[in-house]
Amino acid sequence: MALPTYAFQRQHYWPKSVAGRGDASSAGQQRVGHALLAAAVWLADGDGLVLTGRLSLAAMPWLADHAVHGTVLLPGTAFVDLAVHAGDLAGCGVLEELTLQEPLILPGSGGVQLQVRVGDGDGPRTVTVSSREGEGEWVRHAVGLLAPADGEPAPDRLSVWPPAGAVAVAVDDAYERLARRGYGYGPAFQGLRQVWRAGDTVYAEVELPQVIDSDAAGFG
Repeated sequence: MALPTYAFQRQHYWPKSVAGRGDASSAGQQRVGHALLAAAVWLADGDGLVLTGRLSLAAMPWLADHAVHGTVLLPGTAFVDLAVHAGDLAGCGVLEELTLQEPLILPGSGGVQLQVRVGDGDGPRTVTVSSREGEGEWVRHAVGLLAPADGEPAPDRLSVWPPAGAVAVAVDDAYERLARRGYGYGPAFQGLRQVWRAGDTVYAEVELPQVIDSDAAGFG
C-alpha cells in the first residue's frame, strides 16, 4: 500500500473539564457537611445564609421509624440539629430558642425540599426551617433565634451518676406503652436505656442504636 504524498495534518485536543452535576460548587453553592443538608449560599445583600437539602424515605429509610398515628414525621430534635448547624456556619453558636410551628410530614414516595434560612444583622439572628413537596407551597415548620457564643461557659458535668437522690423509673415497656398512644418508634429511635426522676427533674441514659450508627456522621 502506497503512502500519501502530502504531510500528515496534526491537531492537539484536550477535552474541557466540566464539574459534575452533583457538585454543589458547580451551581455557585458550598457543601455544608450535614447529613440532611446538601449546600449553602451566602446572600450577596447583607450576611444572610440559606441552606438547602432534600429529604426522602428512599435516601434515609431510618426516618420511617419515627411516626405518629402512622404518619412519618421529621423528629423535633432534627429541627434543633439543623438550626444549630446553620448557626455554626453563620458564626452564631448558641440556639437561644426554637418554636415548632408545623410538623414536617415525609411522604411514602418522592421527597420534600428543605430550606434553612439565617437572617442577617449583628447580634442575635433569626433562623427558620421550611419545606415543600414538589412545586407546592412552602411551609414554615420552625422559627428560632441564634446568638454568638461570646465565650459562654459549657454546662457543668454531673459529678455523680446516677444523680444522688434520684429514683429509677422502669422503662422496659416504654415503647409498647407509647405505641398504644399512637407514637410509633421503630428500631432507629429506640435508644432509651435508663431513666431516673428527682422531683420535677428527669435524667435519662440514651444510646444510639446500632441500626443507625453507620448513618450518624454529619449530625451534631
